Order: sequence, then C-alpha cells, then structure tokens
Amino acid sequence: MAKILVTASPLPGHVLPLAAIAADLTERGHEVLFYTGAQFEERVRRAGARFVPYPAEVDPGGGDFNAAFAEREKLTPVDRIAFDLKHFGADPAPVHDKRLQALLAEFPATVVISEHTSFGTMPTALRAPRGRRPLLVSIGITPPTFDSVDTAPFGPGLLPPTTDEQRARYDGMRVQMGAMFADAQQYVEDVFTSMGVTLPGPLFNAMATVPDHLLQLTVPAFEYPRSDAPQGFRFIGSLPAGPDSEFERPDWWADLSSDRPVVVVTQGTLENADLSQLVVPTLRALADADVTVVAATARPDGPDAVRKEMDGQVPANVHLAGFVPFEQLLPLADVLVTNAGYGGVQTALRHGVPVVVGGETEDKPEVAARVEWTGTGVNLHTAHPQAAAVRAAVEEVLNDPEYRKRAGEIQSQYAEYSPFDIIAGIVEQP
Repeated sequence: MAKILVTASPLPGHVLPLAAIAADLTERGHEVLFYTGAQFEERVRRAGARFVPYPAEVDPGGGDFNAAFAEREKLTPVDRIAFDLKHFGADPAPVHDKRLQALLAEFPATVVISEHTSFGTMPTALRAPRGRRPLLVSIGITPPTFDSVDTAPFGPGLLPPTTDEQRARYDGMRVQMGAMFADAQQYVEDVFTSMGVTLPGPLFNAMATVPDHLLQLTVPAFEYPRSDAPQGFRFIGSLPAGPDSEFERPDWWADLSSDRPVVVVTQGTLENADLSQLVVPTLRALADADVTVVAATARPDGPDAVRKEMDGQVPANVHLAGFVPFEQLLPLADVLVTNAGYGGVQTALRHGVPVVVGGETEDKPEVAARVEWTGTGVNLHTAHPQAAAVRAAVEEVLNDPEYRKRAGEIQSQYAEYSPFDIIAGIVEQP
C-alpha cells in the first residue's frame, strides 16, 4: 500500500474535502499523513490519518482566519485577493516547504495531495522531474484560475466571450489585471526564489500547471469549456461528505418535511463574521412568506448573533442553527441562498437544489457567474443585497421549474463520477 502525504490550508472549505479523501484512502489500506492547522486535529484523526500540525508561526490564529488577518476586511475585493496571495499563500510557504521536506525524509510518500492554495507543496515539484520526487496531486476547491482563450480573465466573474469584440476586450482586461496584480506576482516570485526555485509564469497559471494532476471538484456541465486546459486537468465530480454521527437533529427538524418549501441560507465558513450581509436580509425578506427558513450560520454563536442583529425579532418561520451537515439538510431543501462558496454550491447541485447566490470576495464572483451561466439559480451580483432583491430571487427560483430542472440535469452528471475511485486510481498507479 502507498504512503500519502496530504496537506491543506487551515480553513474548513480547504481541509474538509481533503479529509474526506484521506478517510477514503485509509479505508483502502493506504498510510496517510495529514499536515494542516491545529484546529483540525480531531477531524484528521477521525479520518484515520496521522496528524502533523502546522508550526505555530504559520498557523493563523489557531484557525481563526478572520482574527489573524483582520486587516483584509478593509480592502477592496481585488486588493483582498492580492493580500491573500502574499500573506496567506506566499509568506508561510518557506516554512511549509522546509517542514514538508523533513516529513518526506521521515515518511517517504509516493504521492502528495494538496489544494491549490497550499503554495508550500509547489517547490517539491519544481526542484525535480517526475520520477525523482513524489507525484503532486492538486484538488481544485475553487473554479479553475488558469488563463484560457475561451474564457474571461479569472476574478471579476464575467461570462465566456461570444463575439470577437468580447474576446478583444477580455485580452485587454488580462493586460490590465496583470498590472493590477504585478506587485503580488513579484512578491510571490521573490518568495519562491528564496526557496531556490523559479515560479513558471503567472501564479494563477502555475497553480494549475505545476502539479502533475489538477482534479477539479465539479462536473463539465458546471464549468466553462476550454480548448487549452493543462494536460493534467480533469473533472472528478463532487466529494460526498461522510456521515456526521455527532449531529443531533433539533426539535424543529420535522418542520422540514412539511408541505412548505424549505429555504436554506448561509454565508459559509469564512465570510460569516458579519451575518447582516446575506443571512439577516434573507430572514427579513421571507418573514411573511409561506416557506420554512433555516439559517445555517456555521458559527457556534451564530444564532445569538442573528438574534442580536434582528433585535430579538426573529420571524416565526425561521430556524436558527450553528453547524448543520449539508448532506442531511440540503436533500430537504428547495432553494439554497448562499454567498457563493464553491463547496456549498457543488453540494447543493449534487442534491439537485437550485441556488440564489451573492458574493464579491475571493472566488465567489466566479462561482456566481457559473450559476448564472448554467441556469441553476439567480445571481444577485452583490454580497449585500436588499431584502426585496432576495425575496424576488427566491420567489423566481421557487416558481420557475426551469431552475430545478437545470439543477437536476447537473445532479445527473455528478452521479456519473466516482471521485474517490478516480483519486485512488491515480494514487495506486505504478
């Protein structure tokens, strides 16, 4: 059986998919070492993997990302991406690279599995050709970042070009965005140089071309066609989460099986510090609607935070929750209102649930654009929608069966993929 080293940046949306992969590989008899932030030790151990924590100096706030990088909140979406590339991705990379080399000396893995914000794995691939180093497998937990003649530049959430004029405009935008990210690009290049390797071109491209495999966690129906994708790029579907035996269903769970439509609203696990952005407007929007609303705040104090925002006036048709397993909740939902987190949208569509999306930071405009492009939901084009806009979008999705139909069509494509088998086949190849 193989020795496999798995690593992921210490955020739930990054760690949990790779923990699911680690669990499957250990069940197949492989030996897995998982290197990530200290807060995920219990989750990694439940996957059956050996846990190795990040050194304290590169473990942001013990997992409290928002507290560790509080200054991000004041930045524009573009500046925030540049900030993350420099300070969340590049700054800790030398420490991670050094630690990974030590781990590989002790634990001679034949495969390293990471997600593409784990910059510390890339030097291993850049130092030696395949055959003289472990196979590097990257898991695509966000929309693909690499350039293509068939798409707009990554970031603003623009739909693919349909005319020569659009293609020319997008080419001009690539030049402009290259200038906007020039400082971040140079910063990252300098960090890689300090590790004794050269970053091969623009970072967004290198994240796809340096790994031997880039396994995208979606299906072709949810992604723009590309005639020039990197050789190692392939779709593997969406990872089903394992059963969460520790979750105790609340007393209100039975309400989700009534005849009323169920609307779930969430701001995910990262951008949930201010629940007045999307959660509270949604609750106000649907206060008098004939629906049942579940606010999945993804925070242990989330219900109290919502009550405070609403001065204690929580509508009678609303159920507040901290952490709720989407694998149990979404099969009962009719609509997911979300700030366009990639994993949450994939989970919704895997269950055939249409979505209402609104997001402006990180990769969220790109996710929202794909929802619009596929016809699986409504794109609000903002992370701070008015209640009236949310109400109109939810009613549109509930009343127009085409959204459910398109979500169901994509759900059928997910069923054609067996992601764990695909990953195991790569790991076990001679």
